[in-house]
Amino acid sequence: MIKEFEGKSEQEAIDKAIADLNLDREEFDVEIVESSRRSLFRKGPVKIRVHISEEDLEDEAPSVPAEGQEEELIQFMTGLMEKMGFPGTVSVSDREPRKTILKIDSDHTGILIGRKGKNLDAIQVLVNVFASKIGFPNRVVVDAENYRSRREENLVRMARKSADQVRRNHDSRLLEPMNPFERRIIHTTLNDMDDIITKSEGEGLFKQVRIIYRG
Repeated sequence: MIKEFEGKSEQEAIDKAIADLNLDREEFDVEIVESSRRSLFRKGPVKIRVHISEEDLEDEAPSVPAEGQEEELIQFMTGLMEKMGFPGTVSVSDREPRKTILKIDSDHTGILIGRKGKNLDAIQVLVNVFASKIGFPNRVVVDAENYRSRREENLVRMARKSADQVRRNHDSRLLEPMNPFERRIIHTTLNDMDDIITKSEGEGLFKQVRIIYRG
């Protein structure tokens, strides 16, 4: 879904989007459609375009999987790892509203995680495709050796360090491509900084977050 909002400033337009969609700032991506135009007597409006998935607009009430569905997911992931040549065991480590977390235990976790979690993300995509086919009601997150939490800590440090650099130089910085989960961490970390704003740029699943100094 794409919706447009307009305000006297970019932050005002974003605030309107938050109020209208009833979402937190980190739950949607922002694209600036029309920047403000300054003149001697006035400042023109800012128009933004908000990209949001339909599922983000749904009620966050817990969804309970049907009997046997979690076991099907575990069997699928176990078989997938065996076919990859890196066997291991899979278990449900946590259940949250609309999210189920599967944990991998294996002697090959380094390979299964991959550089910056790329292999883990690929496995997660395949598992979610299978989950959709069997009617599993929740999004599935795949983790190994607490990689997700360690990655989150690194992203928080990187976001704050980048924001400090942007603040000193009074400019902007474009971060590396990230998946939606990682981009939300950046947005959330910097959301309370009055002189810093963030927006996602690019197409597809792996977009980049730009950190901008606004003074």
